[in-house]
Amino acid sequence: MARAILIVLDSVGCGGAADAAAYGDAGADTLGHIAQACTEGQGDHAGLRAGPLKLPNLARLGLSHACEASTGAGLAGVARPASPSGQYGYGVEISQGKDTPSGHWEIAGCPVPFKWGYFTALEASFPPELIAAIIREGKLPGILGDKHASGVGIIDELAEAHIRTGKPICYTSVDSVLQIAAHEAHFGLERLYDLCRKVRVLVDPLRIGRVIARPFIGDAESGFIRTGNRKDFAIPPPNETILDRLTARGREVVTVGKIGDIFAHRATGEEIKRFGNAAMFEAALEAWERLADGGFCFVNLVDFDTEFGHRRDVPGYAAALEAFDAMLPRLEAALQPGDLAVITADHGNDPSWPGTDHTREHVPILAFGPGVASGAIGRRESFADIAATLGEWLGVGAVGPGRCWLAAKR
Repeated sequence: MARAILIVLDSVGCGGAADAAAYGDAGADTLGHIAQACTEGQGDHAGLRAGPLKLPNLARLGLSHACEASTGAGLAGVARPASPSGQYGYGVEISQGKDTPSGHWEIAGCPVPFKWGYFTALEASFPPELIAAIIREGKLPGILGDKHASGVGIIDELAEAHIRTGKPICYTSVDSVLQIAAHEAHFGLERLYDLCRKVRVLVDPLRIGRVIARPFIGDAESGFIRTGNRKDFAIPPPNETILDRLTARGREVVTVGKIGDIFAHRATGEEIKRFGNAAMFEAALEAWERLADGGFCFVNLVDFDTEFGHRRDVPGYAAALEAFDAMLPRLEAALQPGDLAVITADHGNDPSWPGTDHTREHVPILAFGPGVASGAIGRRESFADIAATLGEWLGVGAVGPGRCWLAAKR
């Protein structure tokens, strides 16, 4: 029986979205701009990386071809083999927004049928009645922040005041999100999680996609750093996903990274969390080795987004892409006849773009495995084509409104 693994390279978009201007992102191109920067020396960093972007394995599978199909331009300095060994194309998001839940839900066969709620004011972002409810339900002396901010910057700005007053740091962005940062020792990790659960209920009527716990450690002398204990509290998908279908059919499901949080822990099977792309990739390989016939492994590699995209770190992002590329042959070697691997993304986060937020982009789609015919799959009119294809491959039928691109499964 067939198995499948789906890896989401969080934020690794490939430009080109026709509606990008509506989001202030016309011209954004995460992969294209990183590749161009690397050819111009802007991706160099002593002791980290240098020179053109080195992605031989992704290029072999068709990444350059996918980017060219999306934007009309390939990846500067990255090989473009005449005959890629994988299936390659790009996906167009039909859901509104450019955040993690909408991208992942659509990938899983559930495009978002409603408009997300947002906190649009850059300062004094949260309604006074919401702040009062957070303070009341959380039994807090107050909150700090209440504005749009980057997670690293606002912790540096307010951590000392947070420790002194006991007030958590609450902030947002252009995404449908309310983030709460607190010190693991001074405030308490479980207390932070409990507060986020309460806030999740409070923002449900506002259709806010996620409440995110952002724990950190450190002190003023040594500096403050966020830990790997982040936790997302999302609203559940409104319709069936590939995870629901497989679980209902008794198939084994393993989710790695923040997938469980994104899908509100519904039908997410065995949930595995690690800190860092490399550790999550290792966990995915370990899970894959013991995955039963008919099983599905769903992986999110978040470092591209959180560590490099939001921080507008071009060399770091480039190095992370190269590190994933170097690990990829191990996954290919682990694939057996009947297995299908799909690599994609959920949105963009162009590190050369102004601001610190996600960018509205197409996403690359690469599919491969023993006996999987290579070639172009073209423009996919919804990310949901991925769920439709996986459902057909795994023998549970197409899930959602997407269209399967496989003419034959073998």
